[in-house]
Amino acid sequence: MKLVIGNKNYSSWSMRPWALMRGLGLSFEEVRLSFAGGLGAPFAAAVQPYSPAGRVPVLLLDDGFAVWDSLAIAETLHELFPAAGVWPADPKARSRARSACAEMHAGFSALRSACPMNIEASLPDIGRIVWRDRPAVRADVARIEAIFAEALQASGGPFLHGAFGAVDAYFAPVALRIRTYSLPVSDTTRAYCDRLLAAPGPAAWIADALEEREFVVEDEPYRAAR
Repeated sequence: MKLVIGNKNYSSWSMRPWALMRGLGLSFEEVRLSFAGGLGAPFAAAVQPYSPAGRVPVLLLDDGFAVWDSLAIAETLHELFPAAGVWPADPKARSRARSACAEMHAGFSALRSACPMNIEASLPDIGRIVWRDRPAVRADVARIEAIFAEALQASGGPFLHGAFGAVDAYFAPVALRIRTYSLPVSDTTRAYCDRLLAAPGPAAWIADALEEREFVVEDEPYRAAR
């Protein structure tokens, strides 16, 4: 299989299936495209051979069949590798994990907009201003903390539904936002975020992101340079 992704420092959508596959030990080849210059003609030309949707991530199966969108990729991986642990084995936990991923997929736009993923950066001053001035961000974080607390209480941890799986990979970019912007969260949330970002899949992605040297202006609303 091949996984087509964007810049590791910025691409939260790409991080999800990459961290999931690496964390579960699924073998794949990485194809990284650059966001430099935004999502205009150069990126569109680069991604076009892989996906008609014109976005990353894209999973290419062994026969070249393309699956795009991170949720569709997770479901495809579950079908291909049902014993790998993409979703929890318990039916109710599995439904809850899927619900949380779908909520993340469709919501939390205030947090996404105000605090874009930027692994290499440390922006606590921006985080304080965002937290002070944007109640919608505070509401998003409160809802995310509720999701974490409910899942951890039900499963006993160490990850949201016990073992590392798709729902954890899906929230890894949120954990990174909390870290980059030093957003105030509970001890339970912070401890889970620390465990999550130290897990093999997310940790490997973070290590690669820190080695990147591209500064993508379109993804840097708060800095003029590294």
